[in-house]
Amino acid sequence: MSNLVEVKNVTKKYGEHVAVNGVSFAIRQGEIFGLLGPNGAGKSTTISMLATQFPPTGGAITIDGMDVVTDAKKLRSKIGVVPQDLALYPTLSARDNLIFFGEIYGLRGRELKTRVDEALEIVGLQDRAKERIETYSGGMKRRVNLAAGLLHRPKILFLDEPTVGVDPQSRNAIFENVELLNQQGMTILYTTHYMEEAERLCHRVGIMDHGKIIALDTPKNLIALLGGSIIHIGLNHEPNGLLAEIRALPNIKSAQWQSEKLIVQANGAEGALVGIANAFNTAREPMQSLEILKPNLESVFLHLTGKHLRDQ
Repeated sequence: MSNLVEVKNVTKKYGEHVAVNGVSFAIRQGEIFGLLGPNGAGKSTTISMLATQFPPTGGAITIDGMDVVTDAKKLRSKIGVVPQDLALYPTLSARDNLIFFGEIYGLRGRELKTRVDEALEIVGLQDRAKERIETYSGGMKRRVNLAAGLLHRPKILFLDEPTVGVDPQSRNAIFENVELLNQQGMTILYTTHYMEEAERLCHRVGIMDHGKIIALDTPKNLIALLGGSIIHIGLNHEPNGLLAEIRALPNIKSAQWQSEKLIVQANGAEGALVGIANAFNTAREPMQSLEILKPNLESVFLHLTGKHLRDQ
């Protein structure tokens, strides 16, 4: 499978602030590639450079063999962008919003009507198309935002946090839209700070933190790197010396104190729990709760950074 997008050692600086720091990755034709990380990790800045909105400070980006700086005008017809911030006119209907954006893309007449109808069908809003945007729920507005990015039938679609602030029904609708578009052959770059979205949708993910990609692989392979089990032990105070004792136990890979929980990564829950229980008994420290979880991308992020993604 050939690469549609290639990002090589890209940086973006704003004065002394480094928003993106030496990022490299490739997106294969026909895949959903996820950029996963907390707010401020550099995901939106990376998408903005890919979308030709502003040039990188260093490094190079090519899409379909064209450079995002020197070939920006040619590339814009191949790129669909669905920004994190809604770009809709609230007093216009969904259809009129899409007609406006379609005309910006140079669409006219029957072709414009066909593309608008097609986009409304994809996002499931044909029956609400004549209603004003200001009457829509947050999730419906997100779906119209997605439709606007599809009007010119782009070769690659950039989705920047498309489910922020939406209700569960609209969230599922957006997932189904993304999966359908990908089944039809569209390449998608999807940014999110929701781990379960990346696990469901993305063929590969790059985990970003502080402007760098700190891991890149399939969700399955990243999770397999951890193996074993994750044990959450609820406590009413930080365990201090007990934490060091648990880290020294056999079968324990790591132990972190986070949000009133002791989070332990173990090779196997059964063997680890015996040692943990003995340590707690010796310290006369009562457990408030105990939960055993399978590793997921949240666990991977915690392992790589020592922090929870949503605590950023």
